[in-house]
Amino acid sequence: MFPTWWNWELELTSHLEKRMVDRDFSEIDLRIMLENASVCIRDKVEGRWMIKTKYNRKKWEMIVEPDF
Repeated sequence: MFPTWWNWELELTSHLEKRMVDRDFSEIDLRIMLENASVCIRDKVEGRWMIKTKYNRKKWEMIVEPDF
């Protein structure tokens, strides 16, 4: 089950944009990964969540931080 904020509009930070370049994926790739997410659990750091997904046959773990 995913939190209520799961369907909010996606906003990319400069930190994320740098990681996208470093790890060679685009915003479209990111949206596909989120669409295919299998798990969404609270992270150790309060206010953050870990998303588990797959993309191009590889497992990915992403940290997201909803902006309330």
